[in-house]
Amino acid sequence: MLNILKNFTNLLSGKKGKIMQYSIEINKNTEIFDIDKVAKQAAGAVLMRQGKSVVLATVARDEKQDEEDFLPLTVQYIEKAYAAGKIPGGYVKRETKPSDAETLTARIIDRSLRPLFPKGYAYPTQIVVMVLSADPKVDLQVMSLNAASVALYLSDIPMKAPVCGVRIGKIDGNFILNPNNEELQNSTLDLYVAGVKDELLMIEMRALPDQKENEIFIEAPYADVLTQTTSQNMNELSEDEILEALNLAQKAILNGSNAYEEAFSKHKKNSQIELKNEIEHPEILAFIENNFQKQIKEAINQMAKSERASELNKIAKEILNLEITKDWSEESVLNTLAKVKRKLIREQILNEGKRADGRSLNEVRPISIETNILPNAHGSCLFTRGQTQALVVATLGGENDSQMIDLLTEKNPISERFMVNYNFPGFSVGEASPIKAPGRRELGHGNLAKRALYPSVDENYPYVIRLVSEILESNGSSSMATVCGGSLALKAAGVPSLKLVAGVAMGLIFEDNKYAVLTDIMGLEDHDGDMDFKVAGSKDGVTALQMDIKLGGIDQEILKQALYQAKEGRIHILNIMEEAAKEIIVNEEVLPKLELFSVDPSKIVDIIGQAGKTIKEIVEKFGVSIDLDREKGEVKIAGSQNEQIKAAKDYIINITSSQKGTKKGPKDKDISGFELGQEFQGIVKKIAPFGAFVELKNGVDGLLHSSKSKHLNLSENQSLKVKISEIKNGKISVDLCE
Repeated sequence: MLNILKNFTNLLSGKKGKIMQYSIEINKNTEIFDIDKVAKQAAGAVLMRQGKSVVLATVARDEKQDEEDFLPLTVQYIEKAYAAGKIPGGYVKRETKPSDAETLTARIIDRSLRPLFPKGYAYPTQIVVMVLSADPKVDLQVMSLNAASVALYLSDIPMKAPVCGVRIGKIDGNFILNPNNEELQNSTLDLYVAGVKDELLMIEMRALPDQKENEIFIEAPYADVLTQTTSQNMNELSEDEILEALNLAQKAILNGSNAYEEAFSKHKKNSQIELKNEIEHPEILAFIENNFQKQIKEAINQMAKSERASELNKIAKEILNLEITKDWSEESVLNTLAKVKRKLIREQILNEGKRADGRSLNEVRPISIETNILPNAHGSCLFTRGQTQALVVATLGGENDSQMIDLLTEKNPISERFMVNYNFPGFSVGEASPIKAPGRRELGHGNLAKRALYPSVDENYPYVIRLVSEILESNGSSSMATVCGGSLALKAAGVPSLKLVAGVAMGLIFEDNKYAVLTDIMGLEDHDGDMDFKVAGSKDGVTALQMDIKLGGIDQEILKQALYQAKEGRIHILNIMEEAAKEIIVNEEVLPKLELFSVDPSKIVDIIGQAGKTIKEIVEKFGVSIDLDREKGEVKIAGSQNEQIKAAKDYIINITSSQKGTKKGPKDKDISGFELGQEFQGIVKKIAPFGAFVELKNGVDGLLHSSKSKHLNLSENQSLKVKISEIKNGKISVDLCE
């Protein structure tokens, strides 16, 4: 439903200008757009309000075309701290570099809008979306994409129709259109879809764990390997469920795209844009096709990526060395050669059903897997598929190792207990490029792998998990290699995964109403194809998927075929992974140990002590890390040695079990008769890494810290003369008598 709320005249610098405000009720949301109110020097701008959220979307472009043969588009998404009534944290009290969340949202907007730019468009263009006011309930990703889409449509850049974004959730078994942030907390699905009219352009999907609290039982008193029983089930979606959800999204996108077009088509600026010809040098194209087509086809079908690139460069040099081509520039020859290569690759796939490396359309490249090749890492996996290789390493940590994330719509920082970091060094593709901070691509691939793997890890698992994927070689689908290697690295670290998860990248070639769906695409097919569709999941369903389309839209029948072909490829990979998992030998000696137990919640303050003094002393004394849950009275102790953890647990239990006026020692022994300075001829009863327990009298022990006995070679049952140096919280510490 569309209403023109206002059409009024505003005085600006003595001149009259019309400001149009539209209210559109669409897809469960009321969206209010102000046109020609702010940022009027931009090529297109819109101020959009939904609930209490306000975003400004602007489009600016240069007047001069870029020489390069690519779309020079930059998208920036910026969350202003004042939008939520916050002052930026840290030393510098202003917004600086984008957060990971901002970067990922910018990528979503970019991937949704990029396919609609016309072929031959080469003007450097920047889309900026700024969040000026943030309503905790409003989905800023959906809102920001729609605002950017309208701003782009209003500009003089030729767009056939406005893009619309929607989110689909699943609550109590029912699909929900555009759930707000509160509703999404109870959803088992997060599906973000962008499209134009009835065509889908971009898909991001992840399965979410059931938010019902699950019971956990620790069966080992302190664990070399933590055994746990949980009621949690792994949430996945079947291919049919995904198609059902996408059908709902497609209808909503058509509705939204039509509403935006109806409202804003009359305000769209006239386009004076000049587009580059797709074939800029027809004479070069004809010469190469007539004289070098056979050589190019032979180069394409070289098995190795480096060999193929080298052979194509040789052909380019050969062409440039001919007398007839002396007036041609190297750049024009290389660009035209690339176009011929692209045409031949696509024709070979469509007409012969043959790919550059000789595979059939649904064939996965050879896979090899090695686990725990790093002896001192908690878990590792070297996953190789064709010419793509990922070394994925798992590290387990305590609660203090979690990543704190500050989100605009959340009052307090969120603790991230499962992290996936993806690194892509230049040597992985044979380039001598410097190692830099992770860029948009690295963050996006890591986020996709995290979405895929997260449902497979029991939410009650007590350790913080960090996965790092080092891409050592890349020729297509390194993010999916990260998923496969990451799932096995978790197993290799002893993490009780609910199911193994694998991923596969699908491609599409579409030409003259003929199409071919490709399984496990390599870099060549990604670059010269029409779709990059990554699907990850277990044998029972999909946990994450991501689709980017270059066509300007995709038919659901093609998408259905790609989903089911991806399932075949995924199961093939999982069968190989399952065999590798059977051979895993967990590095027990390097894994952190953990003890989880409960105390009276009112005693947590005794463990902490005044200004945290007591807990600091325990951490330093026993060399452990301690996490406390004040509400549940839960105590979690982690360390590298079982003896240290056990001693720290005994120490804490003694603190919490001591009664007023009475102090109890280990195993509730009475220590009321002991005084500072008393001397004893004691017997060493137990030796731990942090010290020795010396029996004094009546079965009461005193701790002789290792720092006070370094020069002695102590052994159990050895007699020692000691004196009491400290009595505190039911525990006795002793020194050696001189």
